[in-house]
Amino acid sequence: MRSEKEKMLAGELYRADDPELMRDYAAARAWMDRYNLTPGLSHSERNALLREGIGHVGARVVVRPPFRCDYGYNIRLGDGVFLNFNCVLLDSILIDIGAGTQIGPGVQIYGADHPRDPAQRRAGLEFGQKVKIGANVWIGGGAIIVPGVSVGDDAIIGAGAVVTRDVPAGATVAGNPARRIGGA
Repeated sequence: MRSEKEKMLAGELYRADDPELMRDYAAARAWMDRYNLTPGLSHSERNALLREGIGHVGARVVVRPPFRCDYGYNIRLGDGVFLNFNCVLLDSILIDIGAGTQIGPGVQIYGADHPRDPAQRRAGLEFGQKVKIGANVWIGGGAIIVPGVSVGDDAIIGAGAVVTRDVPAGATVAGNPARRIGGA
């Protein structure tokens, strides 16, 4: 029998109130409190603290606090990734952000999802869908990336966009829902 954590990581229906997941969630909360509320850290000190709470952190990564996530261990940040203030990554499943990607303030990236079946929601079941952001992507402030979306390398997501579909490499999208407005 698979644990609820194993189901979560596989993108299957799981119960978020499972004791193991509740401990992981509490540990992530404690780490975020230290990360977000410790003033005066040097870049290297903040980066060391970031590596404690995030699954993979490449070289030259900057994540400006405050920053929020569910677990942290399902987040991969490539070399040179930049996240501005107030970003939220709901990482019940892998969120992979490629090298050189720049993410504006208030951006939200959701891997966490909920069943469409009301009986499953009432039963407290959840699931996740992986999110993949390619290399050298620029995501404008306030954008939202929903579960299961992939964004290709060199794409641009306009400020405030709600991205509900995959974005091809080199494309520029904007609006709600985001639509292609330019690019390769």
